[in-house]
Amino acid sequence: MIKESLKIFAGDLKNSFKDLLPIIIVVALFQGLIIQSVPANVTSIVIGLTIVAIGLALFIRGLELGIFPIGEGLAVDFAKKGSLFWLLAFAFTIGFSTTVAEPALIAIADKAALISDGRVDAFFLRMTVAFSVGFAIALGTYRILVGHPIQYYIISGYIIVVVITFFAPKEIIGLAYDSGGVTTSTVTVPLVAALGIGLASSIKGRNPAIDGFGLIAFASLMPMIFVQAYGILVYSTSAAATKTVEVATKVVEKGKAAVYHFDWMNIFWELVNTVMDVIPILAVIFFFQYLVIRKSVAHLHKILVGIILVILGLYAFIVGLEMGLFPIGETIAFQLTDMKNNLLIYLFAFLIGFSTTMAEPALLAIAIKAEDISEGNIKQNILRIVVAFGVAIGIGLGSYRIVAGDPIHYYIIAGYILVIIFTYFAPKYIVPIAYDSGGVTTSTVTVPLVAALGLGLAENIEGRNPLIDGFGLIAFASLFPMLTVMGYGIHAEHYNKKNTVEKTTQEGEVS
Repeated sequence: MIKESLKIFAGDLKNSFKDLLPIIIVVALFQGLIIQSVPANVTSIVIGLTIVAIGLALFIRGLELGIFPIGEGLAVDFAKKGSLFWLLAFAFTIGFSTTVAEPALIAIADKAALISDGRVDAFFLRMTVAFSVGFAIALGTYRILVGHPIQYYIISGYIIVVVITFFAPKEIIGLAYDSGGVTTSTVTVPLVAALGIGLASSIKGRNPAIDGFGLIAFASLMPMIFVQAYGILVYSTSAAATKTVEVATKVVEKGKAAVYHFDWMNIFWELVNTVMDVIPILAVIFFFQYLVIRKSVAHLHKILVGIILVILGLYAFIVGLEMGLFPIGETIAFQLTDMKNNLLIYLFAFLIGFSTTMAEPALLAIAIKAEDISEGNIKQNILRIVVAFGVAIGIGLGSYRIVAGDPIHYYIIAGYILVIIFTYFAPKYIVPIAYDSGGVTTSTVTVPLVAALGLGLAENIEGRNPLIDGFGLIAFASLFPMLTVMGYGIHAEHYNKKNTVEKTTQEGEVS
């Protein structure tokens, strides 16, 4: 048993190093060929990336043992219980509780409060986003129950986003669009995906591939509406000064490499914070499992081992990123803005978008599930590459938008129009997965690097406002994967039909 487990873990570890290889190549190329300097903290970077790989492997094993089974089990039990109220209450609570403590959201909210000179309140912004995610997952769960096509909800939501954008203050638009991308955390995504797929699998007449996916898309869409509404309220009633202050806390000094300082107390508090992030999720799960459904958890010891592995994996992943990836990534981003070479900025944005997405745990979790329920018709590696390519295009184009100084909503609205057109032509089975792909790309790895790049560009380019121009890259990273995944589905469908026609023709000629 132990020997078999070690063999499985060794396979996961090998795949983790393979996932990190694109990031290592991008960083090495830019550091060696363009920046032309060796980082002072090479040892720390290597150790950090090794820890990231170990964390990824532990995280994946924990998902398979703990998070996926308990999420799907809860969905089946709720379907059997037949209580709409308690199912929607669970969906809302899991959405709210997982979002309110989301580290990426906390970081974005604090940054927004700082550069808006306090006009945007970090606490109320987090509450607004958390409430909107709770509402979104409850609405998405209701959609699965009644069997409505997801595109009607998503397209209606996009129309509302576009309409409200024209009334929202320009200072809040980029932040609102980004809020939709930072809500789907590394732990939330697998649990929510398991809930949707489990629910669709347990209801007669539902297709797990078509009906099971989509909850993450709802969780990415609703915050854009709610935060813009919050911005309209704040900027119409607040008498605060309209000036934007310069960001006071830069992660690195220009031209200098950031160095991770090893500190046992920091290590300990990272673990405590990781546990605290997971506790609200576990509290909600076990409350509903034991007090509402009133049923013990099957294979509890196995589930608990999986949850512990998820916590340890996520913790190692975050520590490894702080030691290895973030310092060097942020250094390169700031150094490139000093070079005044826009093409290099776009190239770095494209490549870092692709490479970080390939290592994103939330995307890996969704890709594994998509391959599983599609019985191999959707290959997880191909799906991840297609999504990563979409993120790369999005961040590259978003960086151009900051450099050019164009208003963000023109780009986003044009993107939504394309999403609606692609939805009409894409095969039904790929649409929910494509919508979810936009939400899972902006999580543990991508958000900090992308946010640092956007704010770094806005701070270093004359005439740019960090509050208006610095936010928005995460929104681009969420939008374009929807287009590339649906484009992949359209191409695959056309290719399959063409092959079928050719095969039929050949068989006819033979006969």
